Amino acid sequence: MRLYKRSFLAFALSASCVSAFAPSKKYAIRSAVSQSAAQPTSQSPSFLANNLRNNFQLSVATSEILSSKTSPSSVTCPNGNANPWEIHKFGGASLADAALYRTVGELLITESSGRLISSDDSEDGEEHHSGPIPTMAVVSARGGMTDQLVAVVDSALLDMNAAESALTLAVETQLNILKELAPPAITDEIEERVRKDAKDILSVVQSLRMIRSVPPSVMEVVTGFGEIWSAQTLYAYLKHKGVKTAWMDARDVLIVRSEKANAGLGDKGSSSSTGGVTPLYAKSAQNLEEWWNGVGKEEGVNSEDIPSTEAPIVIATGFVATSDSGVPTTLKRSGSDYSATIFAKLTASARVTMWKNTDGVYTADPRRVPEAFSIDSLKYDEAMELAYFGAQVLHPSAMEPCIDSNIPVYVRNIFNPDFRGTVIQGRCTSLSETNKAGKVVNWRSKQGEIPIKGITSVDGVSLLTLEGASVIGGAQVAERFMGSMASAGIDVLMVTQASSESSITIVVPENMGQAALRAAQSTFELELSRSNVNAISLTDKPLAIVAIVGEGMALQSGVSATFMSSLAKANVNIRVIAQGSSERQVAVVVDGDDASRALRAAHMAFTLSQTMVSVTVLGATGKLGSALIQQLNEQRESLSKKMNLSICVNAVTSSKKMLMGKDGKCLVTTSDVRAMLDSDEAAGLDMYALTMALKGDVNPHRVVIDCTNDDSVADYYAQWLNSGANVISPGRRAGAGPMERYNEIREAVTSNSVEWQYESSVGSALPIISTLRDLLQTGDDVQLLRGCLSGTMAYVFRTMDESTPFSEAVRQAMEKDFAENNIREDLSGVDAARKVVVLARELGMNVSVEDVVVESLLPDEIRNKEYTGTKEEVNAAILEDLKSLDEPMLKRWKAELDNGRLLRYKFYIDVATGICQCKLEGVDNTDTLYRLRDNENLIAFETSRYTTSPLIVKGAAAGPELAAAGMFADLLRMGRGFIGSQA
Repeated sequence: MRLYKRSFLAFALSASCVSAFAPSKKYAIRSAVSQSAAQPTSQSPSFLANNLRNNFQLSVATSEILSSKTSPSSVTCPNGNANPWEIHKFGGASLADAALYRTVGELLITESSGRLISSDDSEDGEEHHSGPIPTMAVVSARGGMTDQLVAVVDSALLDMNAAESALTLAVETQLNILKELAPPAITDEIEERVRKDAKDILSVVQSLRMIRSVPPSVMEVVTGFGEIWSAQTLYAYLKHKGVKTAWMDARDVLIVRSEKANAGLGDKGSSSSTGGVTPLYAKSAQNLEEWWNGVGKEEGVNSEDIPSTEAPIVIATGFVATSDSGVPTTLKRSGSDYSATIFAKLTASARVTMWKNTDGVYTADPRRVPEAFSIDSLKYDEAMELAYFGAQVLHPSAMEPCIDSNIPVYVRNIFNPDFRGTVIQGRCTSLSETNKAGKVVNWRSKQGEIPIKGITSVDGVSLLTLEGASVIGGAQVAERFMGSMASAGIDVLMVTQASSESSITIVVPENMGQAALRAAQSTFELELSRSNVNAISLTDKPLAIVAIVGEGMALQSGVSATFMSSLAKANVNIRVIAQGSSERQVAVVVDGDDASRALRAAHMAFTLSQTMVSVTVLGATGKLGSALIQQLNEQRESLSKKMNLSICVNAVTSSKKMLMGKDGKCLVTTSDVRAMLDSDEAAGLDMYALTMALKGDVNPHRVVIDCTNDDSVADYYAQWLNSGANVISPGRRAGAGPMERYNEIREAVTSNSVEWQYESSVGSALPIISTLRDLLQTGDDVQLLRGCLSGTMAYVFRTMDESTPFSEAVRQAMEKDFAENNIREDLSGVDAARKVVVLARELGMNVSVEDVVVESLLPDEIRNKEYTGTKEEVNAAILEDLKSLDEPMLKRWKAELDNGRLLRYKFYIDVATGICQCKLEGVDNTDTLYRLRDNENLIAFETSRYTTSPLIVKGAAAGPELAAAGMFADLLRMGRGFIGSQA
């Protein structure tokens, strides 16, 4: 066995010259530094010319550069195989340790063995096996290796010992992985070569201290070794498995020309540019043929002796290439994607598969939008738009070779290889063709068709604004402003212009903000001094771009409206708006803290996922909270199917403990919430921490349900509403509490377009408040409200008689859970008075509980008495004291009965006089309260329209189940509103 030998020479250079590597004798040996100096530098052009964007077209520089020539058939159809090549690209995350190298190796073996072709996909309509497939794997460096090699170069300027230690760590880690994968017979020669490479690297970085800087080309050469070592490691494993395989150093094959010779590696994670690198296909194809007929034959991958049941596997280095001047270079950060598609074009491949750790390209970043899902297919143009705006699809430049040859790109999950993933192929219809095709229609009229494919974002951007340059003239302003950005090498991501003021705002990366500001100020220095330009300003807080992308947006109305309204509903402020001329994307700039909420809101708006409501239940262990959670659990599946609504309870509290889902995720809610709050995961109740978590929840639809009826909790309502959350309160503490707090809550509702629902605070599940609002909003004049608002009182006076004393009727009401936690609030009339205040305030009356004339059924000695003990002991003591009222209440009951009347606890709200009262009185059979049953509430609306007889709302309204149903109804009203805002 003979591995492909390489000779990398290191030259000690003078202070003005640094060592460079020459891949082999056929390359001209020259200094990396002098090569950089010899190349003319070109500044980054403006984004309008530089980025792969709408209506993408390849610019033809020379026939040599963009020749569509592929390799000869001896390469494209290796060993007479009927199947064309398939390219597989693996990133560093897929090659982080020995286990992952094995996973990749086994995956390649499986893929090269072929696949079952279904009858739907086969040309003859029959199901059959494809047969073996010639396979090329393009690999990145081991996970973290590139950063380690960058650290070697950077630290060499300050401390050679640190640089040597860093290099040793990088090398030994790679060699340890290598030795786990294959025996010494295979690995020894590779190890020797790796250690020699390490010595060459050290000799180069040692000379950097003399010039006290790092030439970009040196950084590119050194970091490229990560891919070289990675390719040999995977090669060793496949060789050990008996596979016909060879490894290829792409620097022997790929020849490129760079518009920016001194660009260096580029920013980590960047997907906006490959530094102007253009492949020279004709020369590269020639080199590939030479490699195939040379190394390929030596390694046995180019051999007629390969059985028809097998196909060769070639491991190629990603990222690295050679310049047209013969100097090793790279395709810049994230350039391995580009390597894969260049090789796909050279080999006339049938497909390219980009292996990731997710099931394809997602509708949004699943780390920020948990509801995101894999997209089945994308057009090249859609994929480039998503990549440009930050989606981890693949490098925009990487699609260029595939577009030219119409090669499909698959994005699949290395840990779920059976899943098809996302396929990227085909071009979007041009705008001119779309305009000819038909008329504008609303996107919602196309049932089941969603106009967008995905939603993505770019974090860490700034706005640079030039204001009030009307004296200069719009055209001149734009030319000079954008020219200043191009000259300073500023990457302009978005542009908006207000022609009336000749004002321009551009969006730039945050780390370029100050440079962009200085460039603009320098260009308009004279105009600023003369006040011909009002100001040039840069935002001082992190912002983010959020964009929706999809071919289906063209000639479909309502898309932007849906997008914008979803952000408004999520309380997300838009700073800048821009739409691509191709109508394939709409982008907005929002505050960085709002980006995740904006993504989720937009994702839900286009029904890319269910409308999810994040719910916090306070007082979840009480009877009311427990009943609510039980109802939510029972209806969860029905809501999902019938309303496309998901209720996510992600926080619950008791009076002392709280439990929040990690990262805002839903809690597995059961009827036994108390057990959840007794677990070790629960923490002590901290309303401030809970409020901060609520503010940090990125779900645009957040609801707090307060089942506590606690004044101190009501104090937080305004904070929650101001943060964009909605509130449901069955208790009366907020609705009938201090007027100042009530007005503050109302102001927060109005200012933030959120909701405060409290229907259940008056009549449990009865539509009393909603009916009152309907009357008022339709212009009816409500004159008088009367009836009974206490289910406890209704039950007591329906039940008591000569054989059932007053105290016994009260005991039964308490036993049936009709009463408040403190029965004295019912019997003193305070609870009914609070309900009256809630209704009166809905009518616009400025009243408080103190303004209600209330008849208490309790003498002061019981009403004001301090009871001690457990809840059960306190209730027993109160019931014992209530026996003293049995005789006087019976006398009153008999007196009314003798006159044909029944006792009812009645309320009145007289709008004209402003009088509000609650009192016990007898009613005859002409009164609507005469036939009041058990725990019923009844309210009669006397209005200018309902003159002959009042509008009556009546029904059972006591008990935790009914109150919970009222809260559930409030929640569903909000849910329908959330869904409606997306309609």
